Formats: sequence, C-alpha cells, structure tokens
Amino acid sequence: MKNALHATDEPTATATAWRLSEETMNEELRQERQRCSFEPQELTHLLDGSPEKTTLRREREEYFLSDPELSDKVPAKYKSHKEVYEDAVRKGCLILKKVRELQNMGKGDMDVFTQVLGGTLGSAILKDGNPLSLHWVMFIPAIMGQGSVEQQGYWIARAWSSEIIGTYAQTELGHGTFIRGLETTATYEPSSQQFVLNSPTLTSYKWWPGGLGQTANYAVVVAQLYTKGECKGIHPFIVQIRDEETHEPMPGIKIGEIGTKLGMNAVNNGFLGFDNVRIPREQMLMKNSKVLEDGTYVKAPSDKLTYGTMMFVRVVIVRDVARYLAKAATIAIRYSVVRRQGQAKPDGPETQIIDYVTQQHKLFPNLAACFALVWAADWIWEMYNNVTAELDQGELERLPELHALACCLKAVATADAAGGVEQLRLACGGHGYMDASNLPATYGLVTAACTYEGENTVLLLQTARYLVKARRQAVSGDALPPTVDYLQLLSRRSKQRPWRNSSDCVVRAHQAVAAGKIKQAADNLDRRLRCGLAPEDAWNETSIELAQAAEAHCRAFIVLRFVEAVRALAASLSRPLHQALLDLCELYLANSVLLRLGDFLRFSCLQNQDVPGLQRRLEELLALVRVNAVGIVDGFDIRDEILGSALGVYDGNVYQRLYDEAMKSPLNQEKVNQSYHKYLKPFMKSHL
Repeated sequence: MKNALHATDEPTATATAWRLSEETMNEELRQERQRCSFEPQELTHLLDGSPEKTTLRREREEYFLSDPELSDKVPAKYKSHKEVYEDAVRKGCLILKKVRELQNMGKGDMDVFTQVLGGTLGSAILKDGNPLSLHWVMFIPAIMGQGSVEQQGYWIARAWSSEIIGTYAQTELGHGTFIRGLETTATYEPSSQQFVLNSPTLTSYKWWPGGLGQTANYAVVVAQLYTKGECKGIHPFIVQIRDEETHEPMPGIKIGEIGTKLGMNAVNNGFLGFDNVRIPREQMLMKNSKVLEDGTYVKAPSDKLTYGTMMFVRVVIVRDVARYLAKAATIAIRYSVVRRQGQAKPDGPETQIIDYVTQQHKLFPNLAACFALVWAADWIWEMYNNVTAELDQGELERLPELHALACCLKAVATADAAGGVEQLRLACGGHGYMDASNLPATYGLVTAACTYEGENTVLLLQTARYLVKARRQAVSGDALPPTVDYLQLLSRRSKQRPWRNSSDCVVRAHQAVAAGKIKQAADNLDRRLRCGLAPEDAWNETSIELAQAAEAHCRAFIVLRFVEAVRALAASLSRPLHQALLDLCELYLANSVLLRLGDFLRFSCLQNQDVPGLQRRLEELLALVRVNAVGIVDGFDIRDEILGSALGVYDGNVYQRLYDEAMKSPLNQEKVNQSYHKYLKPFMKSHL
C-alpha cells in the first residue's frame, strides 16, 4: 500500500525533503510501511481535526523550522548555561515576532501559541525550554481569569503586545502544592491605599517561576492578604519586579535564577523576595475577592475560584505529555524496526528487535497510552471550557468536579508518560542513553511535569477528598456528577457479571476497582475517626489508600473515555484504521488489568481462571498492533526536526545520523586535545 502520510496538495520544501527520504529509506522501514493496513494520513487528519488543520499545522511548522535563525548550529549540550539561556531569549523573541507575522497574514490563532510555546514544535525549536512561556500560559491567563474587567482592559493589552513580560509567582522555597501555607505577605495600608509586600523568611522567597530569573519585569504574585489586622488567605497581585527601561530590579526586590536542573535549563526559573515593596490597591486582581478603599474585604463566592489558572495549566499539561509520549513512541518503534540484535533461530539472520514479544510489550502499550491520554485530555478540555463559561454566569456547581478530575488526571497522565518515556528509552538499549536519541531530553521535559503545578501525590489526595464526599453522597442516595455516578450505580448492583474479555467488561471492572478502593479508604478513614483520632491524623494514616483510590478513579475515567472515543469514530473512519484503533484500545485495557491484577481480583469479577485467557489476548493484540505500528507513528506526522532524534528519523538511516551527531562534538574538531600535552603525556612519561 502506498504511504500517503507526507502527500501534500502543493509541492513544498518539506514535501521535497520527504521525497528525498523515500529514495534513501531503510528497506525494513519501507516494508513496514507497505504492510500497513490503512493510510497513515487518515490518522493524521483525525488527530489534527481535519485535512485543513493538517495543512495549516504543516505550513506553520515549515514557517518556523525553515528559518535558519531558529536552528542550532552547535547542539545546546555543548554550550554553557549562560549561552543556552541567552540563545533561548533570542529565539523566544524571534518566535513571537513570527507569530505576529502569521496573525497579520490571517493564519495565526491561539493554537499557534500552543504549538510554539509548548508541545512538540516548541520543544523542537527550544529544546531546553522557553523563558517566555509563562508569560502566555500563566501570566495572561491569570489576569484573564482573576482580574476585573477594568484590570483586564489595561493589563492584557500591555501583556498581549509584549510591552511587558510577566510570570506567575506562587511556589515558594518552603511551600509548593500547599498554597494555603504560603508565607509571602501583602498588607493593605488604607492611608496610602497601597499593599506592602514582604518576604518574612528565607522559605517565603518565591522559587521556581519560569522566566523569573532575568526575563520577566512583572509577576502575578500569590500572597497572604492582610487587611484591618486580619489574614484573609491567599490572593493574587500584579507586581512590577524590574524597571521597564533598564530592567534593573525594582526597589525592595531581590531576584535571581535558581540554577541548573535535570532539564528545561533555558526556562530561567527564578527566585523572588520582597522587602517592603509597595503596589497600588488596584493591582490586587479583584474579579473574585476585593479590598475596598477603607480596607473592607469582600469575599469571593467560592474560594476555589482562585484555582482557575492552575486548573487551566493542568489541563494543558495532560495534552503536552501525551505529545511527548508520542514522540518517544515514534523514536523507539522506528528504531526497533531498524535495529537487529541476536538470533531468534541459530542459523537465521539477526532478528529485528521489534519481533521480540518482550520488546513489543515495552513499545505498544505506551503507543496505546498516547491515544488514551489524548482523548482524555480532549474531554476534560471541553469540560474546562464549559465550566469556565458557567463560572462567568455565577454557576459554581461543576467546579469541584472539574478540580478533582484535573488534579488526578494531571497526576496519572504525567506519571504514566514519564514512566512510558523511560521504558521506551530503555527499549532502545545503549543508544537510547545518548543525547542524540532525544530520549533523555524528552524524559527531562516529562518528568518535570510530575512535580510542577502540583506534586502528583498531593494532587491525588485532593481528588480523594472529593471522592470521599461523593461516596457519602452515594450512600445517602443523592444524585452524583457524571464522572462519579458509577459509585451510585455499583452500590445498587447486587451481583457482578461473569468476566469477559470485552471493553464493556473491562470498563466496568475499572469502575468496580475504583468504587471498591474508594469505599475501603472511606471506611478506614471513618473507623479511625470513630476511634478518636483527630481528622488530620486519620486522614494522614489513611493517605496511602486515599491516593490509590484517586488513581483508580482516574484510570476508570481514562479507559471509559478511550472506549467511547474509539466507538464514536466507527462511522467516520475507514474500517482498517478504526480496527487499528480498536486493537490499541483493547491492548490498553488488557494491559491496565494485567498490571494491577491484585486490585481486579480483589474488587472486580475477575477470577484466577480468567487471567490466562486475558494474558493470551494481550499477546494476540501485540501481534495485531505489530503489523501497523510504524503506520501508526507515521500517522502522528512528527517531522524529523521536531523528533530531534538520530534513532527516530523517517528514513531509518540511524547509524549515519548517530555518526553525524558524534562529529558535532567540540572534542572532534581537533585531532589532539590540548589536555594530552598538558596532563596526559607528562603523566605517562613519569614512570609511576
């Protein structure tokens, strides 16, 4: 079957490059593409949303990636930390100028910001992060979500034009996810109608905000509000941190960068301290809570309204980590076709490692997880937009449900993606350890998401609080929101059906596991309370079970969304592609059960005698996915420049690319390094 992945209606530089790669393509990859049962471009259009959106995305990628000023002449790994940051600022400014050009041509919408500030295209241009990202993904959304109409009119205009550059300063050196414990203070002074900001301790210094080190000149600062001698809890304030002309720190501002990290070293994460920093009363964001001129405090309708920015970012994170996992899967699957290792038969040729079932077990469940996370992210993105619209109308009923779901989905998605990228790296053997594979950098980007915008265990426990309340509502017979209504359905069901290896059965089993673990955690929490433990101690002692219950709830949500999404596509896709997606979905479900057999044997209708059949079905599904694996990752339509991997190149010429990357090392630019004459030769001649 002819591979139409890179077919385009009009000849472009990109299309020409792909045709050249067809001429030099690794023969084994060529054969894999010929065996694919569907046209990968159909999958591309599905993931993009339409053929028109595919064309637009490709045009944008070509627009940015063809600019020589955005390419690296020297790999970032060979540059100093200072050089990496300075180059990132240069590129970041150029990217935003190019975005403006696109908008002037009528080809730029909010999606282009998503593409170039995060996701796969952004990480291809700025491999170690973008110091301007938080301006767009947190500073502006915070003002939009928490500023009054007047504040939005003034600050958004300045921020949108990049007249000012902002960041979002919430996390402190001593406090992260527990935002109620933040120590930074903002004390209102009625006589001057100003807030006075202070950092009373070293642990109260803001720590981690991206772009804070040397990039931003404004910040949305989250601080404890004091007025009329009373603390009113955390509230957001707009604070100028650097002079708009000289970029020197403002009086009373202590600011700098926090240093190098596992990854994302161009993000310019910083620290920020305050020493009697004064701001006008109008720079407290007052869409929800307010402080009047005389210091009177007007409370928000709900304290959860202040979480809007964090929920937005958590939803975006789920989408991003799904894309990073897709990059890693593309790299590992293509490499597994090209790489030969060992002999399956004594007299046969070396075996393609993708033919080893153990290798398939590393690759294909993670490939399936890409789709599971994408469709879960799409669903919660729609829910987020609906709930946000309801909030603007004063309707708060669905806010707790969204908050609980965003918390656990961010936790499970980032943990699964980080674990998946690492497993895919290991599946590439020693070459996966090389920076040239781009798997270490991809892992660094994904694993960072496990702790920023809420540490995962803490987020699971936040979801657990919601689930305990929902469980009590179910017992009382009260109506439940859609994402937890299975608790009520299962409480009414007197007898579970026999196990079947069907999607419906596996979805029900996931819900039964979640319901069982929620009940167990809630019962043990109540038992400890009855024994006289303080609520805080009872919660802490039950926290392992509570976190596990929240994870199980999230997994039940993900498998349901996966099944429903694939079923909904039956009428709009070709039969071969739809079958390939059904195979991936079933593989994801079967693998999810086998990974957590104890839970399913304990809480669902799965019995010991059902397990061998499920294992056999998993192995059958690995063989079915094997036929289409390359076609599926081709359907992701990730350009070589975006993959950034010698192992994952479209044409499969892995070893030549590895050699070419090695030759970029500064140590290979001279035949004899000076250290030989300075140190090694004298040492060797010393006759020790």
